[in-house]
Amino acid sequence: MLKAKRYGVRISNNMNEKPDDQPGVKREVNLQKIAQEFMLGMQRHFDMLAFNLSSKQMADEERYKQIAKAPNIMPATFAHQNFEQMQAYARDLMVRQLVNDALNLVVTVLNNTHFFLSLVKSSNGNNTLTPESQKVAQTMHEAFVKMQLDQRFDALEKDFSILCDLEDTVTSLGFCLQALMQQGGIVKEPQLDTSGKLILDLKAVEKGDAMDPAATIAGSHLTDYSKVFKEGETIIFSDAELQLILLTITAFGDNLFKSTAKYVQSVKGVG
Repeated sequence: MLKAKRYGVRISNNMNEKPDDQPGVKREVNLQKIAQEFMLGMQRHFDMLAFNLSSKQMADEERYKQIAKAPNIMPATFAHQNFEQMQAYARDLMVRQLVNDALNLVVTVLNNTHFFLSLVKSSNGNNTLTPESQKVAQTMHEAFVKMQLDQRFDALEKDFSILCDLEDTVTSLGFCLQALMQQGGIVKEPQLDTSGKLILDLKAVEKGDAMDPAATIAGSHLTDYSKVFKEGETIIFSDAELQLILLTITAFGDNLFKSTAKYVQSVKGVG
């Protein structure tokens, strides 16, 4: 069943697992499920970041020393790092992991959404997906997953007229990760745009919005926030900016799902 209730359309579609499967073998491909899995993944990262940041704020040097010495032995005592060194190392590790995880979620949701779109396009929005149309969709998708990230955005625009909001932010996050993993966090020429900067356009919740326990991206008023790095600068994010990165990726996904639902409506002649 292909359905996207929250994103503006509900449609159903039964399909064979593979083109050569026996009749009656069915599989469900569900846009709402894709969206839910993405949002649940984002929530786990939101919670883990909040936990890590709260743990950092409560970290105690004396307690660290006690725990480190508790086994009465160390693998390499001469390499043991003090509290300040470990704070910096843990922070660097957390930032790299967060950016990497955020990008992995982007790649996963792009792949899942593209497969959904390919099925819709190859079947012309019909409720019955034939082995031939599924084969066409699989061929399209196999080519898609081999593309570089920027090429995937181009493919979505070319094949489905889907423009991904925050595409530039995702690309900039990739450059940030490149600098963090390969250059010690120092911004260099390969990461710079034509203006000589690495710009990360993030989303934030407008000031004055009350925190509702049931609040979601769809019901929030978002505003823009830019983080700019110049050549030679070190990539550093505040605690709040790390949370904005996750908020921004969540907004990216929400926009992608809405655009996907709109494409399905156009193919089926709905709306």
